[in-house]
Order: sequence, then C-alpha cells, then structure tokens
Amino acid sequence: MITESLPIEPCSLGEGPLWHPGLESLFWFDINSHKMFNWKNAILKTWTFSEPVSAAGWIDDDHLIIASASALIKFSISKDTRETLIDLEADMPHTRSNDGRADPWGGFWIGTMGLKAEQGAGSIYRFHQGQLKKLHEGITIPNSICFSPDRKFVYFTDTSQKKILKQDLDQLTGWPLNEPSILINLKAQGLHPDGSICDSQGYIWNAQYGASRVARYSPEGWLDRVEEVPVSQVTCPSLGGKFFDTLYITSASQGLNNNDLKTEPMAGKVFHFKTDIAGLAEYQVKI
Repeated sequence: MITESLPIEPCSLGEGPLWHPGLESLFWFDINSHKMFNWKNAILKTWTFSEPVSAAGWIDDDHLIIASASALIKFSISKDTRETLIDLEADMPHTRSNDGRADPWGGFWIGTMGLKAEQGAGSIYRFHQGQLKKLHEGITIPNSICFSPDRKFVYFTDTSQKKILKQDLDQLTGWPLNEPSILINLKAQGLHPDGSICDSQGYIWNAQYGASRVARYSPEGWLDRVEEVPVSQVTCPSLGGKFFDTLYITSASQGLNNNDLKTEPMAGKVFHFKTDIAGLAEYQVKI
C-alpha cells in the first residue's frame, strides 16, 4: 500500500502530473479549481487560470505547453506569461481539455471531453509543427495517452469504454498509421483506466479510477503488478526523481461525501513511492 503523500492540500480533481527533467520538479493540475502546481525542494508554487487546465509538456527550462479548456498555451514559469499557441475547441464552450502528453517527435497529444462527461463529446488531437490535427472523435473521457519507448505505438483509452488501445505510429513523423486495436480489456473486471505512462522497459503504468490502484501491464497487455493506494479515485501516474524511480500519483476528492472522506481522508493528495524500475524522461515539445 502506497501511503506517502506530498504535504499539500488535496485537489478536487488532481491530474496531469509532469516530471520536468530539466528542472527536476513535479508539475500537476487541479482541473476543477483551474490551478497548476509545482513541487520542488519542499516548496509549493501555485498558478491560477481563468478556465480549466489539465495537462502540460516541457518546451525548455522556463516554458511549458499547457492545455486549457479552449487553447494550447505557451507558459513562462518565471514570468507567469501566457501566450496562446492555437485554439483548442474554443468555439465549443461545453468541452474542456483532459489527458495529454508529449510524443518522441516533439508533438503534443491532447484529449478533450464534455464538461459533464457527455457521451461522445470529446476528441484526441496532435499538435505538431504549429498545426493541430484531430485524430479521433466520439470519445467520452480520453485518457492514458503515452508512447512506447521504441516509438512504435501510442496508447490511449476512452475511460468509459474500459479498454486501453494501441495504435501504430510512423517512425519518421509520429503520425498514426492505422486503426487502433485493443491491448487491455478491463470490461470484465469493471475497471476504469485513467492516466498512463510507459516506463523504460516498455511497460504501462495505469491509474484505475474508482479502484484504489495503479496497475502495471506488459507491452503485450498482461498484468504484471498492482500498487494499492488508500484513495479510490486515482487519476494519473508519473515516474520522476533524479533517477526516474519515484512514482507520483495524482488523485481526486470530487464527488465524495462526508462519510466517504472519513473513510479516505487522503483523497485528492499526490502520492509517491520508490520503485525498482526506472521511468523515462518526458519528451520535449518543439514549437
């Protein structure tokens, strides 16, 4: 059971943990409170936005790309300046961004969803070389976007469908080559796959919302291990630390009543523990 957490206030919907390899610090979001956080050397920094923010990638040691409800933003960490790179469903006030991650070619993948998780209201996009292209649509809750270390596959899910998919990628450009196929089917177990990352061995670490656990799967889709967390609503993992062997896990407290919170008082915290497996540095976004 993972019990250690950062000494911070809990999030309503903690998401999008990003270990910045240059700054050696952790960024994450509370989507519902429109906030981004950074934890470094036991110091917490907080930034507030005018709308939901959910995911980020690193551009350099002072700039992030941040996905908000209506745009992809270039954000200066030191100056707190925000420059819109491109609109993201800006004409659709009923949607917001959700899960996202940089790819090995310098692109940035981002999913969108309905504000109330309306069925089929979301899509998955790729931002690359200044252009935003829609790759998948009709998705309810896009999650689990991550990439195999050999650059052959992207993984993603529609959490509502309870299946993690994989899709072949062009080795030169990173664009999808064919239709996705099912890698991990969690329907029979009633598990809801949320955020995922790949480690250095090509295994997938998947947070399973509502199940109090993060599960590690082989590249073939076989369950390797389960790490339990003392909260039900785990949202996304990230492997960070100097040697990329600290697993960080965000979680949510939204929707829990007073009795629930008595049972799981750490809901919404960011958990961490040392693993025996190294992760991978997050890829740099090239804009």
